[in-house]
Amino acid sequence: MNLSISKGPALKFVILLGIVSLFGDMTYEGARSITGPYLAVLGASATAVGVVAGFGELIGYGLRLVFGYLSDRTGQYWTITIVGYITNLLAVPLLALAGHWQVAALLMITERMGKAIRTPARDAMLSYATHQTGHGWGFGLHEAMDQIGAVLGPLIVAAVLYGRGGYRLGFGMLLIPALLALAVLVAARLLYPHPHELEISTPEMQPRGFSKVFWLYLAAVALIAAGYADFPLIAYHFERTAVAPPPWIPTLYAAAMGVDALAALLFGRWFDQQGLVILALAALLSAFFAPLVFGGGFGLALAGMVLWGIGMGAQESVMRAAIGELVSPDKRGTAYGLLNSGYGLAWFLGSVLLGLLYDFSLPALIAFSMVAQLAAVPLLWQVGKRNGHDNVVS
Repeated sequence: MNLSISKGPALKFVILLGIVSLFGDMTYEGARSITGPYLAVLGASATAVGVVAGFGELIGYGLRLVFGYLSDRTGQYWTITIVGYITNLLAVPLLALAGHWQVAALLMITERMGKAIRTPARDAMLSYATHQTGHGWGFGLHEAMDQIGAVLGPLIVAAVLYGRGGYRLGFGMLLIPALLALAVLVAARLLYPHPHELEISTPEMQPRGFSKVFWLYLAAVALIAAGYADFPLIAYHFERTAVAPPPWIPTLYAAAMGVDALAALLFGRWFDQQGLVILALAALLSAFFAPLVFGGGFGLALAGMVLWGIGMGAQESVMRAAIGELVSPDKRGTAYGLLNSGYGLAWFLGSVLLGLLYDFSLPALIAFSMVAQLAAVPLLWQVGKRNGHDNVVS
């Protein structure tokens, strides 16, 4: 590795991939803001919405273990990333052609599958660059750019719905940012064919497995995932109870994504200064979104979406940044795969249970969501206290 390399190229690489994520999130987060109501219009029940959303996340996270391992094993980080983005993004505009909720569900799952393919390899490449910028700040900056797209995408869809264009036109419009994301991705590949060269040399690590702290961290992340309601179920609730009119549903999602972006920068910077205890603070705050979102009117729902966005921002920045501290470079693709697979399995089981609880009892749904997230707080606190920045393997 080049010890004299400056931060400039590393920062530029983070920004380029951030632009890819900006356009990518415009595409699939724009779609995500209306998939719950769209499935409802096509005839799906709340349980079906919960199962589809949860199974999509299971596929989207479970397969990351496979592709994370493959990226480390083959070293083909760019090839795997590009294939994943193509699958991830082009499934979205095809939703405009779905005539049955089952077809729409299949496309939603395909979109999540594409994200599974590309995420571990992309995050491993990002971890090389963020070694110099600070893992928390680098991943926080990437997440903030990512969430700018997550704000703009739902707003585009909201504008289409406000103009009475309908859900299908909304999905069709998302083809434009999808193509822009792929164009910037190809440019990044040409400019940075060997991103591993961006990381300054570190001491060789013993090839032994992952630390106990890593597995404790994975357990805490799984608890957060299990209790975190996916937005399609939240949107379904807004549509069913008329808490918000249809154009306001993607707008509320956009507001949450804006909070997500700010939280990613803030918590990412705090992570570089304080470590993983910062994620414990975020989990403590976000645990209270459920009673606000599912138990009140528009004002409380808006406050709940703010807390929901804080939790998402902290998870997407700090959760990924922590791998750069806990795991040696040669195992990061696999580590991201393990982390996301555990997160996805817990998200799937939690989503199914939350969907069932929604049809049975809203108070029970709220209680489960809060208890699961709050149970993660002491675990994260222990991880933060036990982990030194030089504690990589056991």
